[in-house]
Amino acid sequence: MRWSVKIAKVAGIEVRIHLTFLLLLAFIGISYYQIGGRDAAIEGVGFILLIFLCVLLHEFGHAIAAKAFGIETPDITLLPIGGVARLQRMPEKPSQELIVAIAGPLVNVVIAGVLFLILGFRLDFSGAANLGDPSGSLMAKVAAVNVMLVLFNLIPAFPMDGGRVLRSLLAMTVGHAQATQIAARIGQGLAFVFGFVGLFYNPLLIFIALFVYLGASSENAMAQMKEVSTGVRVADAMVTELVSLGDTDTIDDAIEALLRTSQQEFPVLDGGGRVLGILTREPMIRALRQSGPATPVVEIMQPCDQAAHPQDHFEGAFRLMQEVGCPALPVLDSAGRLVGLVTMENIGELMMVRSILRDGERPSWRAAGAR
Repeated sequence: MRWSVKIAKVAGIEVRIHLTFLLLLAFIGISYYQIGGRDAAIEGVGFILLIFLCVLLHEFGHAIAAKAFGIETPDITLLPIGGVARLQRMPEKPSQELIVAIAGPLVNVVIAGVLFLILGFRLDFSGAANLGDPSGSLMAKVAAVNVMLVLFNLIPAFPMDGGRVLRSLLAMTVGHAQATQIAARIGQGLAFVFGFVGLFYNPLLIFIALFVYLGASSENAMAQMKEVSTGVRVADAMVTELVSLGDTDTIDDAIEALLRTSQQEFPVLDGGGRVLGILTREPMIRALRQSGPATPVVEIMQPCDQAAHPQDHFEGAFRLMQEVGCPALPVLDSAGRLVGLVTMENIGELMMVRSILRDGERPSWRAAGAR
């Protein structure tokens, strides 16, 4: 994730912190300092760090549950609004997704339960409602926030855990794609409710509404992508008419290729035909403006160490493309030669064509392609 830095590595999982998280720490520190001075500021920052430790443990709950089903978690990123555990893939079986989704909130239940016992069954939710107030027991506020994290995450809307719990339960009876569509519509409906209430009571709800709506829309689009790409091989959708750049080419050469073709992504090859990286339009134009046309393309291309094979399932290639963050995925044959490119544009075209075709029908121009 952009604007994030690695702060630790635990059990093979990178723990990253988004730079905007530092703004939250500064805000809380200043707010507490204005109310109670230096000691209050230290306590406020410590409180936020404890909360995000709970959030980190929440995300590790997801990661450990996913690990039990053979799914790795490359990294966890802490954001001002919570944490994100980036799983390599979601479980295929609804029962497995249910376990992975519920594992995070269960961690917060355990934390809150332990603190609840220590406090003698007394909880103070008023402290959690105003993070800028240094008054009240620190332990009580941490316990209260953990309860709130459970309740918030179990809202039946993507991208919260409750949306995935709802989707997994629905998928046991109506199938993954339809279950996602239903859960996404519920999430979008809740987003409108949050936004409407936020207009009159709390502007923060408007931000949450936007977060929920975009998360639901993204999840629904991913489910549709998975549905339409079922049974499709990379060879069925890759771009095969390509213009490539050499490792000695400059931005001037790249601009010339951009103007005479319709390509937006150009593979950069070494003398032996090995793919070194991908150069896209935006970095190309930016380099032309900043460093001039003589800039070597190898200095501004995005390295891409991963590649797909023509016989790979298209869904897997798309997932790999997301994992490595590459703007386009090279397709190599068995001899390692570049034979095609998977781009976001032709992914969209595939979704459009496959949604029109009847189930099981193949495009005539690919009829003799991969099976």
